[in-house]
Amino acid sequence: MSAGAIALIVLAVFVLIIAMSGVRIVPQARAGVVERLGRYTRTLDAGLTLIVPFIDRVKPLIDLREQVVTFPPQPVITEDNLVVGIDTVIYFTVTDAKAATYEVANPLQAIEQLTVTTLRNVIGGLTLEETLTSRDNINSQLRVVLDEATGKWGIRVNRVELKSVEPPRTVQEAMEKQMRAERDRRAAILTAEGTKQSQILTAEGEKQAAVLKAEGARTAAILRAEGESKAIETVFRAIHDGAPDQQLLSYQYLQMLPQLAQGSANKIFVIPSEFSQALGNIGSAISSFGANGVGDDAQPPRRPRPQVAGPDEIDEKAAADAAEAAKAAQAAADEAAGASNPMAPDIGPGTSAQE
Repeated sequence: MSAGAIALIVLAVFVLIIAMSGVRIVPQARAGVVERLGRYTRTLDAGLTLIVPFIDRVKPLIDLREQVVTFPPQPVITEDNLVVGIDTVIYFTVTDAKAATYEVANPLQAIEQLTVTTLRNVIGGLTLEETLTSRDNINSQLRVVLDEATGKWGIRVNRVELKSVEPPRTVQEAMEKQMRAERDRRAAILTAEGTKQSQILTAEGEKQAAVLKAEGARTAAILRAEGESKAIETVFRAIHDGAPDQQLLSYQYLQMLPQLAQGSANKIFVIPSEFSQALGNIGSAISSFGANGVGDDAQPPRRPRPQVAGPDEIDEKAAADAAEAAKAAQAAADEAAGASNPMAPDIGPGTSAQE
């Protein structure tokens, strides 16, 4: 190969290298500042672009995305002379690559120092309690001041957040004690209110239960009284309709005497005073039945009795049986009185053996 051909190849390679150095590709969300002979010429946007080799120089690309920067804790004095450490987080975006390149030498350091000074001005007018409870207000004030100051730098501050606020250790302990006391007070109040409400509900329940029980007892007593009244009225009407005489009532009375002496707990048998009168009535009834059955001049009873047979149906044998029954009843009464108190003296009717 001749020397001319070699020179042409070398020249072609050199031209190719120069041409390739004039081609620049800018990624998305990036911007590049072009200087021609040391002077700003234009800003490169995303995509393929051409520059003049050896004349134009592209400065480092600038990120146009939103960036997050965390600053270390800064000591700040509050209005009540307490030193607190505050961490801040700033979200910013570069809006003008030219201003961000030529208006400020170190944007991050400038933003940090501006944040510290602004934070001290804002916190200096607030107490510790206001600082802890007014973070949104502090964030808004910081963002307004920073955005206004960094606007000429081609930087927009989107948001400023207080990451943490750390008061002194002694103040933290006092705040914890205060918080614990407040929570204990609220717990005691809630417990007392719960106990009060429980007692009120219990008293109301007992009151309602007592009222319902009283109403139930009253209704039961009324129904019981009405039932007894109707029963007495029915019995009285039945007795009145049957028209019983004195002899029949005396006979029923004598039949109830053995039931009065029943029971293992009955130690004393009281002979009623009406016992002799009842026996007398029974005897007179037997005599009248016998007289009515034997004599021819027997008069019929004044009013009919459904329980006792008529005088025409009673004969001498029935009269004798009735007399024997009366004697047996008298003997049974005497035996019951003697069994209840065998050592007692002879007492008359209507008195108690115990007396």
